[in-house]
Amino acid sequence: MSGRLDIMRFRDWARPVPPVRREILSALPQTDDGRPPLLFVPGFGHGAWVFAENWLGHAAGRGFPAYAVSLRGHGGSGSAPGADLRAYAHDVVQAAAGLPRRAVLVGHGAGALVVEHALARYPARAAVLVAPVLGGWDTLGTALRRNPGGTLPAVFGGALRFDRRQRFSRELPAEAADAYLARMGRASRRAQWQLLDRPAAQPPVGEPPVLVVGSPDDRIVPPAALARAARRHASAPLLFPGMGHDLMLDAGWYEPIEAVLDWLDKEGTA
Repeated sequence: MSGRLDIMRFRDWARPVPPVRREILSALPQTDDGRPPLLFVPGFGHGAWVFAENWLGHAAGRGFPAYAVSLRGHGGSGSAPGADLRAYAHDVVQAAAGLPRRAVLVGHGAGALVVEHALARYPARAAVLVAPVLGGWDTLGTALRRNPGGTLPAVFGGALRFDRRQRFSRELPAEAADAYLARMGRASRRAQWQLLDRPAAQPPVGEPPVLVVGSPDDRIVPPAALARAARRHASAPLLFPGMGHDLMLDAGWYEPIEAVLDWLDKEGTA
């Protein structure tokens, strides 16, 4: 419902999300011309560092204050073995509320699902869903077909693991890909199970424009899933052929972030 802002609900009052130390990395432009800050939200197993590698600095170079938050239990944020999607969305809302101006939320992978839930609490200027993993048993089916060895342990509470070819294109040198994979962790068991249940996000506060970005060659999120995610927001996905799931780390990282920043300019959010 347009204009609705449910910051506090009964469940939040009765069972508040426990506080945790949040890691927030940033890159700021040399001069502040009033552009909205960008808050990047990594997916499960990723920390804020995945955006600090390339996208934060590039966004700052284009004049956007750029921040990335590590969800609890990820990166340098505090441990949270029992975290759920509500807690992850809380982390995003709290991080966004601490920024100097109303922010654009950018979520990658399962972080896109977290962003969709955060949009019901936070009046974002806009949102970008990058290679969105929005959950459901079709997500599990795709993962089982393409990566049975890395998916089956997650069904029984273990970590969901993806190999080099699922995360990155062949253009990224194997040494760099393996180094990135070695830095990745895991989400909580509870959050992984919730991802399969595909908990529906409530409508966003206001009507922020939403862009879906991905690759037709993504071996985690198939093109049909990208199209479905875009249709939910009355748009079409912006596709980058030849890239892997982790667009912000892949060899062609420059093109997607440039397109996102150009879209923000055209939408008038800047």
